[in-house]
Amino acid sequence: MPVNSPSETKREPNSKAVRRLTWREPLALLFPSGFWLVAFLIVPTVFILIQSFVPFGKTSFGIDNYQRVFEYVGGNFIYLVVVWRSLLYAIITTAFCLLLGFPVAYWLAVIVPKRWRNILLVLFVLPLWTSSLLRSYAWITILRPTGVLNSFLNFLGLSGINVLNKAEGVIIGMIYTYLPYMVLVLYTSLERLDLRLLEAAADLGANSRQTFWKITIPQVSSGIIAGLALVSITSFSDYINPQLLGGPGSRTIASIIELQFLGASSNRGFGSALSMVLILAVTIVIALLLKYGDRRVVSDGE
Repeated sequence: MPVNSPSETKREPNSKAVRRLTWREPLALLFPSGFWLVAFLIVPTVFILIQSFVPFGKTSFGIDNYQRVFEYVGGNFIYLVVVWRSLLYAIITTAFCLLLGFPVAYWLAVIVPKRWRNILLVLFVLPLWTSSLLRSYAWITILRPTGVLNSFLNFLGLSGINVLNKAEGVIIGMIYTYLPYMVLVLYTSLERLDLRLLEAAADLGANSRQTFWKITIPQVSSGIIAGLALVSITSFSDYINPQLLGGPGSRTIASIIELQFLGASSNRGFGSALSMVLILAVTIVIALLLKYGDRRVVSDGE
């Protein structure tokens, strides 16, 4: 029997094989999203960065606007105090959202029967369907001295409380605004919780506290990190709640930036410098999330 040569035994190329993409085709696929990213994110940010180096009333570049961020007047760093206040509001809001949101998310993802989960989840996030401005005005109606809360307390024979136009009112409004976001992120993580590990820990004699810290938290740590990052970033740059629910002593960096661009004595260069400080702070948080959050996800999956 004749033996075929190696050249004869080669198979014909499969005409149905996947065709390799040329270098132009991926660019064509990425062009729509890339165009919007460049046009509405990168280009405006570059303009703000350039404007931040133009001092008020001058045409030459300089760092006067950034030096003003560290301005020391009357024994205080007036703008650093505002930045610290914004950061403090964000920390308190994030902490309360985690403490309140984790039990709710756990209840929705683990305890509630599956046929009711979607309905209850929709009901919980229903306030997100309305404008944040309307929600803040609703809290004004509730928290004002003659509002719903004080009327109810007076009906019970208790003295009313005054938290409107104070830091407490701002914190209440911010927690109400960002709590659904924390619950949604935690719910997504807790929904994938391996309940068999909880049962195994109970069979091995672990109490509820040990099970929670050694079994539950490691499994959902990536969701916790994502929720903390999401709430802290958005609450740090919040404008509506401090503006409507807080007084002059509750101004945050977002309201100061608004005054620099739209106020009577506007200084767009300094407002741009404050905007870059805000962008830098948000970028640092996102970088930490990408570095430590992804590492945690990998370790959880091992």
